[in-house]
Amino acid sequence: MTRKISVLGSTGSIGENTLDIINRSEPGEWEVVSLTAQKSVEKLADQAIKFGAKFVALADPSGAERLKARLKDYPVEIGIGDDAVIEAAKFQTDFTMSAITGAAGLEPTLAAIDQGIHVGLANKECLVCAGDLFMSRVIEKGATLLPVDSEHNAIFQVLESDKPKGVRRLILTASGGPFREVSYERLKSVSREDALAHPVWKMGAKISIDSATLMNKGLELIEASYLFNRPSEEIDVIIHPQSIIHSMVEYVDGSVLAQLGSPDMRTPIAYALGWPDRMCAPIERLDFKKIAALTFFEPNLEMFPALQLARDALEAGGRAPTVLNAANEVAVAAFLNNEITFLDISKAVSIVLEQLSGTRDFTLNCTSVSELLLTDEAARISAMNTIKNLSQ
Repeated sequence: MTRKISVLGSTGSIGENTLDIINRSEPGEWEVVSLTAQKSVEKLADQAIKFGAKFVALADPSGAERLKARLKDYPVEIGIGDDAVIEAAKFQTDFTMSAITGAAGLEPTLAAIDQGIHVGLANKECLVCAGDLFMSRVIEKGATLLPVDSEHNAIFQVLESDKPKGVRRLILTASGGPFREVSYERLKSVSREDALAHPVWKMGAKISIDSATLMNKGLELIEASYLFNRPSEEIDVIIHPQSIIHSMVEYVDGSVLAQLGSPDMRTPIAYALGWPDRMCAPIERLDFKKIAALTFFEPNLEMFPALQLARDALEAGGRAPTVLNAANEVAVAAFLNNEITFLDISKAVSIVLEQLSGTRDFTLNCTSVSELLLTDEAARISAMNTIKNLSQ
């Protein structure tokens, strides 16, 4: 039976890998309904033509005319702007892949959740920004949330969720990024290109920088807390440079169950697409004879304070995770624009958290999307002002 799918953020690495798996599936197995992109006009148009999408949405209006010109001879409806991206998520499908980077993915993902369908979540910021709000909506609408981040997908595969008392802790693994073995002095002068050169994973710019600062692992820690209903003290992070073990679950009897696989995002994507069954994925298989060693290290929180900032935000609760995420997005963008140094990213986030921690509603959970957006906006304004001061 043909399954209908929408891909939000189809031109990013997760979106492209999702479409690659669909392209390799049996003819008629999938029908692509809608695709969205931020500003990648040519790639979005090519995808729409290749997969026969019914609707495409481009968030950035500056590319509207180019997109319309590219698709004028094809029977596809075109939407422009953020509202069009949300409209793309409202199509009734069997599965929606949420792969929009950053807080911009929240409202479209909630729109997909509202359809009560299977949603593949590759946007960790949805849970970081609005964990309680987001998970309550999943339950209310009867949607099935399938984590696509390799770490959370790994836990999802080995967690006995129906027996929560048997779980002692979750263990998230991290590659350590490109600067795992460099000195603190070296971190003071790393360039944009240095930080983007991830040694294992091929990812977009924002997530690559987050991996280099270890903020990505901090965001994943917060995401895991909401996804699996576990407090901060029951979630550990360990550096595992080979990225063969994608995460582990330790049980109270001393057993540790781990999910292993090649470092290829098509494995967790295929698991989500096929769930509750498994489907073939075009990935290189593990050859245990060629794996020389699996090594593990404690993360260095002095060199990479972003991870501790994220844990502190999770434990503080309220709006701290929302502020953390917004400040980090602004700081990463500033670093990518060569406005601040690599070490200034975490410094800026820390300053913004301290500045806003005394505000009236900081300790309260957001009860609506509008409240959340106001908090997000306040954090971004504070972050932009902080970055001005740091760059002087």
